Amino acid sequence: MNLNLPNKISLFRVLLVPLFLILVLGEIKYGIYLSTAVFIIAACTDGIDGYIARTTNQVTRLGKFLDPLADKFLITAAIIALVQLNKIPGWVAFTIISRDMMVNLLRMLAATEGVVIHASSLGKFKTTVQIIAVVALLLDNYPFHLINFPFSSLTLYIALVLTVVSGLDYLNKSLVFIKN
Repeated sequence: MNLNLPNKISLFRVLLVPLFLILVLGEIKYGIYLSTAVFIIAACTDGIDGYIARTTNQVTRLGKFLDPLADKFLITAAIIALVQLNKIPGWVAFTIISRDMMVNLLRMLAATEGVVIHASSLGKFKTTVQIIAVVALLLDNYPFHLINFPFSSLTLYIALVLTVVSGLDYLNKSLVFIKN
């Protein structure tokens, strides 16, 4: 197993997920703010590990597996926590999680043919909007609540649309593997 720096950063992101959940769902003073900080740190490591891997030629098979898995753990944990906190409806969580499961299945099918389906620009943008929505929802729309602007709801539903559209894009690109 090659635990180079980018892979260690991805693994660190995975290890931050339980801490995030303890802070966000536990009855800890300032837990929501601490969990939001942990979530932001974990989300930032996603770009950092990929950048280091590409610029230092440290892209590994383990990293190609671990990086998207760490992303899915983080987003899935946040989405489920938001449902438990009654900040988003369950059907939104189901849609987001189902899309991620479908994309992972499509990637596995493609891998059996020796093909790697990389994250698309649309998929990366979707993840960025999801992260922004999660932070806004965790912070109860702060500071936008001061001007009565539903920023967290707006970003959540934009993320939902991007989730569906990018999922359909992956499905369309993968049809050749599904047909065989």
